[in-house]
Amino acid sequence: MSPMRVLGIETSCDETAAAVVDDGRLVRSSVVASQSDLHARYGGVVPEVASRAHVELICDVIEQALVEAGSSLDELDAVAAVRGPGLAGALLVGVSAAKAISLVRRLPYVAVHHHEAHLYAAMIEDPQLEPPLVTLVVSGGHTLLIAMEDHGRYRVLGETVDDAAGEAFDKVARFLGLEYPGGPAIDRLAREGDPEAVRFPRPMHADGLDFSFSGLKTAVVQYVRKHPDTDVADIAASFQAAIVDVLVDKLLAAARETGINTVVAGGGVAANSALRERLLDVAVAGELRVVLPSVALCTDNAAMVAAVGAYRLAADGPTPLEAPVVPNLRLV
Repeated sequence: MSPMRVLGIETSCDETAAAVVDDGRLVRSSVVASQSDLHARYGGVVPEVASRAHVELICDVIEQALVEAGSSLDELDAVAAVRGPGLAGALLVGVSAAKAISLVRRLPYVAVHHHEAHLYAAMIEDPQLEPPLVTLVVSGGHTLLIAMEDHGRYRVLGETVDDAAGEAFDKVARFLGLEYPGGPAIDRLAREGDPEAVRFPRPMHADGLDFSFSGLKTAVVQYVRKHPDTDVADIAASFQAAIVDVLVDKLLAAARETGINTVVAGGGVAANSALRERLLDVAVAGELRVVLPSVALCTDNAAMVAAVGAYRLAADGPTPLEAPVVPNLRLV
């Protein structure tokens, strides 16, 4: 039997991505065109700039994904794209491209939720992985704890009440004069610093499964203003340690509360080296089974979109072409 071959398209923020995946697990190609250089001068993503860049890049990225997969549009079984959450203009570019391919090639179109795609990234990394899982989705726009009880059955256990973790990384990096994007910049600098140099607060550390990082950001700003001679690497390492402590401890608490012994992390912040080391320590200690996608699968990519598309097509059938993008789309 020939594999179910899906073209995935991701344009929810500032990455233009396309991928070809067989049977929801085997990645034939994954192409990502980053816009980081475009947005660096502004210190963050500018929606209009992102949308225009997607328009310029989308056709070439799709073509490259097909070439690298050794495939053609005629060999596809479906096309999937993220419909939300994300930037409205950016989402429209990817969804419009997917719908155009669907119409011209008479292929099923599948609309995908961005958070659900991050849940499936770990299943690409480990094709034997199956629910139930507790997943930490942590990025510039989102910080969520999700119980994946089965395919298509999700329960949000906790979410941020203010800044997402990645947003806090970017804001602190900007304050410290580091380059954009802030998360990788702080990660690199923190390797030269002492994570115990400053004991920054761990907001809502023992208060349920929700997150809050706005106060931590403010604490860093106030400390640096009062102690301007403190080594910047120590500030970066101490700030990063505070975020990692909260993320890991709440993920472990979620596993205990649900009785689920397999945990997964996804999203751009899941590429952070300190977070990955802490989670690997948890795995080595035998507390839980930990599955971490590769760094390339943590950041926004289209392989995870194609993976969800294959599942959603089998479970629910095609998405109507009139279905709109939903910038604030919720998972449950």
